[in-house]
Amino acid sequence: MSEVHKFLFDGLPVRGVLVRLTDAWVEILRRRASSGASGAYPLPVQNLLGEMVAAATLMQSNIKFNGSLILQVFGDGPVKLAVVEVMPNFGVRATATVLGEVAPEATLSAMVNVNNEGKCAITLDPQTRFPGQQPYQGVVPLFDDEHEKLEKLSDVLEHYMLQSEQLDTTLVLAADGEVAAGLLIQRLPMAGSGNLAGSMVSQENEDEIGVNEHYNRIAILASTLKREELLTLDVDTILRRLFWEESITRFEPLTGDEAPHFSCTCSRERVSNMILGLGVAEAESIIAERGDIEVGCEFCGIKYHFDPIDAAQIFLPKEGMVPPGSGVQ
Repeated sequence: MSEVHKFLFDGLPVRGVLVRLTDAWVEILRRRASSGASGAYPLPVQNLLGEMVAAATLMQSNIKFNGSLILQVFGDGPVKLAVVEVMPNFGVRATATVLGEVAPEATLSAMVNVNNEGKCAITLDPQTRFPGQQPYQGVVPLFDDEHEKLEKLSDVLEHYMLQSEQLDTTLVLAADGEVAAGLLIQRLPMAGSGNLAGSMVSQENEDEIGVNEHYNRIAILASTLKREELLTLDVDTILRRLFWEESITRFEPLTGDEAPHFSCTCSRERVSNMILGLGVAEAESIIAERGDIEVGCEFCGIKYHFDPIDAAQIFLPKEGMVPPGSGVQ
């Protein structure tokens, strides 16, 4: 079962989160593999998307935010877009658009950053928006301060956290066909509580970047965690092996119904609204060419069919609305 474990290092300005997604991740892959149009992901894409699933779950668990966290990687390689959404209840969905050949040993830059134009975006979309409120989004390139390509998603996200939050962060990510897992170690803000919306950017935090000896020691220990260990060992074993000399307070883990699970928010109503956005002329053109409109969800694989009558009803005036051209201003 999938699980999320949060912990603090007693008396030190350091926190941690460890996640393991099993059933949720396997379900994402199963739905993709069962899609007749696309089929299973190439192995490098599968592993990248799995690392993204683990990373997005880590970040969602590490902030106080009532909304969805959306992690995207996109660029100029054969993988045009990879996206993960983690909802407030830890419902998770993910997909990737692959439009070219992906070599068996393809790196991050070979997949999405061929000409160093790739980007990583993190969006916080509030569940309930105030009038005029827009989602918060931060975007960083897939290269470092010297414009050298970054080949690990963990390096990209560590760079993002340092730039946006002024907080030292260490990430260890791994994925295969059965498990997507990740470990996050982060230096705590000097005061208050920070989150991805940038509320803890301060001179005090900036002064602590890279120099806090407690964080640096724990980060070095965390960085010794090997991919195979992260994928195969249970949480208790990992924490004991890495931090056996540290005093740790562990919080009640998220397991069972509270744990990360596959969930998709697509619906016939949402697809209808999308068709409405296309306009009558475009919808009629598609029906004339194909006989109906079929829209498949990239996340869960469900297909929504609209015959000519269904499509026509989408454009009928809703109850209480004045039909177009009625002359009423």
